[in-house]
Parts: sequence; C-alpha cells; structure tokens
Amino acid sequence: MSDSADSRTKTLNFNIGVLGHVDSGKTSLARALSSTASTAAFDKNPQSRERGITLDLGFSSFTVDLPDHLRDSEGQKQYDSLQFTLVDCPGHASLIRTIIGGAQIIDLMMLVVDVVKGVQTQTAECLLIGELTCPRMVVVLNKIDLLPPNKRQSAIEKMTKRLHKTLENTRFKECPVIAVAAKPGGPEAPDTEEPHGVPELIELLKKQTYLPQRDPGGDLLMAVDHCFSIRGQGTVMTGTILQGSLAINDTVEIPALKVTKKIKSVQMFRKPVSGAMQGDRVGVCVTQFDPKLLERGVVCTPGSLRTLYAAVISVRKIGYFKGSLATRAKFHITVGHETVMAKVTFFGLPPVGASETPSDPKPPPPQPCSLETPFTFDREYFYQDEYMSGQSEANSGPDPDQWALLEFERPVTCPLLCLVIGSKLDTDIHANACRLAFQGRLLQGFEDKGYAETSLPRLRIYKTKHKEGHVERVTDDYTVIGRSLFKKETNLQLFVGLKVMLSTGETGVIEGGFGQSGKFKIRVQGRSPSAGGVKYEQIGETNPETRAAAEIWLCAHFHQLHQEDEGVS
Repeated sequence: MSDSADSRTKTLNFNIGVLGHVDSGKTSLARALSSTASTAAFDKNPQSRERGITLDLGFSSFTVDLPDHLRDSEGQKQYDSLQFTLVDCPGHASLIRTIIGGAQIIDLMMLVVDVVKGVQTQTAECLLIGELTCPRMVVVLNKIDLLPPNKRQSAIEKMTKRLHKTLENTRFKECPVIAVAAKPGGPEAPDTEEPHGVPELIELLKKQTYLPQRDPGGDLLMAVDHCFSIRGQGTVMTGTILQGSLAINDTVEIPALKVTKKIKSVQMFRKPVSGAMQGDRVGVCVTQFDPKLLERGVVCTPGSLRTLYAAVISVRKIGYFKGSLATRAKFHITVGHETVMAKVTFFGLPPVGASETPSDPKPPPPQPCSLETPFTFDREYFYQDEYMSGQSEANSGPDPDQWALLEFERPVTCPLLCLVIGSKLDTDIHANACRLAFQGRLLQGFEDKGYAETSLPRLRIYKTKHKEGHVERVTDDYTVIGRSLFKKETNLQLFVGLKVMLSTGETGVIEGGFGQSGKFKIRVQGRSPSAGGVKYEQIGETNPETRAAAEIWLCAHFHQLHQEDEGVS
C-alpha cells in the first residue's frame, strides 16, 4: 500500500515477474502493457542495448481500477486502485543470477513462451524458480503473428495442451494460458500496428490478483536494483520493499558498505509519498552518497542484517538437476540478492543403528523423516559424502531431511530464513540441462571470520570410518597391544575411549598409546583374545565417557573436512 502526499488515495501494488527464454518477447510485452516506466525499465543499460537483451531487472507499471473481488465482504474498497509493477527479468542463460534475484520479489509470475519454439531450457529454469518463489502463474504464448493465419488457432490449441501437460505435476497445474502478439512484425517493426490480445491479458491479470500479505511491522529490508544521482537533490535508490516500512527522515543502513543515511524524500513512480511499506516499489532519496558504490544490493534498518562467512541451510535437491550433489563441491549460491561461490558439506540425521557395531563396513541408509526436523546445535548429525535421495530401486519415498554447511568465498549480507538456491552456473549455457541444483532456507549464520575455530565445534557432525590394524601381542587376560592403525605423530589421547572390535569377536576400547611408534593399548571386555586383526569404529557410543572422547576427535576432524584425515594411517 502507498499513501500519496495528501493521503487521499491508496494504491495496491502488485508485483508481476515477466520471465521466459531469451527472445521470447518479454520486454516488448512489458512495454505493451505499461503506461509508466521507471528508471531501470526497458533495457536502458547500454550493454543490454548493445546485445539486444535485458541485462538487469527492468521495472515498469500501469494502474487499473480495483477489481471487485479485491473489495472487502461489505463492498468497501480498502484501496482505490490497483498498480501492476512489471519486473522484466532477463532470459539469457548466463544471467540466471539476476532472474533468481527478481523472482524473490514477485506476487505473480507471467511466463512468456515463444509460441513457435515452445518450452526451451531457460523457460524450464524460469518455471522452477517460479515454483520456489511464487504462488501463482499465467502463461503467455507470444508472437502468434508469426503463425500462418489459417493454422493459427490450431497451433495455439496444440501448444496450450502441451504446456498443460508440462505443468500438470507442478504447483501451477491448470494455470491460465493466453495468446498474444506483443510486437507484431518483431522488434524492428514500426509501432503502427497495435499489439494483439493485450487488453484480454490485462483483464486476465486483474482476475488473478489477490491481496498479498503485507506487513508494515518489523525491520526494513529493501532490494535495491538501481542507483543514480539527481543534481541538487541527492542520490536516489530504487527498489522493492521486501519487509517492513520506511518514511521520510528514517535512518537506513547500506550494510554492504556499512554506512547509514537519512531518507530525504520518497517517490513511487515519480509521485511524492510520505512513506511506503512491504510490497511497494519506491525511489528513496538520500544525500552525500556516491551512486556508483551501490548499483544493486539491500538497504535495511540499521543493525538488522548480518554479514555471514558461512551458514547452515535446510536443503532439498531440485528433481530436474541430473548431476550429483557432492560434499566439498562448489556451487553458485544465491542468497538474498547476492550470488556467491560456496563450498558445500551435506549432513543428515544419524543412520538407523549407528550406535551399534555394524558387521557390514558400509554405513546404513539415513533415517527417512516424513515431517521436517528442526535444526538444532543440540543434536548430533551424520556426515554425508553427497546428498541422499529417497528414490532408489528399493525405495520410492521422499528424500530424508538433510542440511548443508555453506562456506562462502566472500561474505554475504542477508536475513535469516531467506530462500537459498544452489546452482551450477558454469555448466555450458547451450546445454539442454537444468543448472538449478538445490534449494533451502538459511537457518543459522556464522558472522565470525574465524568461524572454523569459534563456531563449527558447536556443529556436531560425525563420520563412521573403519580402519584395520593388527594385534601385536596379548599382555594379560584383558589387555592387548595393537599396531598399524595410527601414524607415529598421532595424538592418541583423542582416540581414548573409542570402541574396537577384534576379528575373534570380542570388543574393547582404546586405553591410550603404547610407546612412541603409534602402537596403542586396548582394554578387552570378555575372555582373553588371541592375536589377529583388530578394527576400531570412529563413532560415539552410548557410554558418556566414550561419546565425549568421540566428539573431541570428531569435532576436531570436522574443522579439517576438506583436508586428508591426519590422525589415521
């Protein structure tokens, strides 16, 4: 909602994301729909004009009468008019980072499909992003003027049927499909011919609107997409308010630069307003700020956002991604409105029977969980070499609950619980493959640059490892000396209390080192063993002392997850 300077009119701002494959005609469609363009709209970026594609998020808007279904039950109008703000997201494959940033601020998605070419790789990726971020969608079949008039209707019906088939297993099942020609004759054609189907599209958009949940309370978070100076006035930052509200004379922080500024004036599409709230698209004027320092980013209530060096997220693999999700791999992580490379470590709930001595050296499968398990530092987790899928030859259930530690190559500024998307953007942009790999929510953030020493010990992740050594000799009925398990320089105190299993069936625990050459002493429970093979198991046991010993070593090892195990030969 926005109040004009005289507070007599109230406008509901409804954000529509215009997504689709490159050259599907998104910008032409936005231009055809719009009456007012903001500073970022319609390919004003010089590099975009040169390449002929939308390089950054463009914004434009148009205002219509408030539809009847948005009035309250007594017929009263909470708002006077409905403003559609169109977010024209780039479709070029290499710019998927920008698409994700745009999709996080939209209320309805308009997926533009070239009626001749149909669904293409980037169309599918836009659809996936929409599924993760947006509750509703309208599909626009564009460029119908390219179809022969005598075959046009049948081609439209055929493509509509194909799209409904594609969408039947998504949240957008049975969403409306409409056919238009946003720019008859193509982008170079003169503007003499009117677009086809645009009035019908506007009516459809009005029917699809709803009252988005808008909350003026809480800390301000505004996604800034453009920054420019006005001589004699100051610097204007344009963007969309993601949460909270702002008003003239408020102090806001630009966390990436660690500076605060006072708001001098506020505008909504060149109309002065006293303030704005969640969902509104605004221009905010501040003084004594160089616009070159902030082309894109976030503005917030001072002190409300944190800059993170690492984070724990919930994680779900995106089904269309064909590659594996391996621990230690690097992914492009889009979090908030930033995209940064990060190293990923996957972990989950302890396997069933993890506290028992397995006869098979392979760890059992992870526990399935039908309800999402909340993350807490009080629980122990199981280290995974890769993301575990619930789909297998023997099981067709959902994926088990899993989490990931993200270690960013550079610090990122973002709110907790924000959407996180992991991608492989270095994949060939011409390959017919989905590059969106996983998605989740940011649950915990680590603000300390030295988080590996200060924070990671709280994250109790363990591994099961099975190494074999040898019994060198038996010293009495309950004690044996072992060898060939540890390096000479290993600190054996870290392994005291861990469980071992002899090849003859007896079990025992490591009591400590023996000599200086890496030999160790085992206390055997039960009858005296004969010489033979010995195994030890690096997992916590039910005995409290044993578990404490296991955690000392395992937490120390977790700090070195991306190095070779140093303590074991």
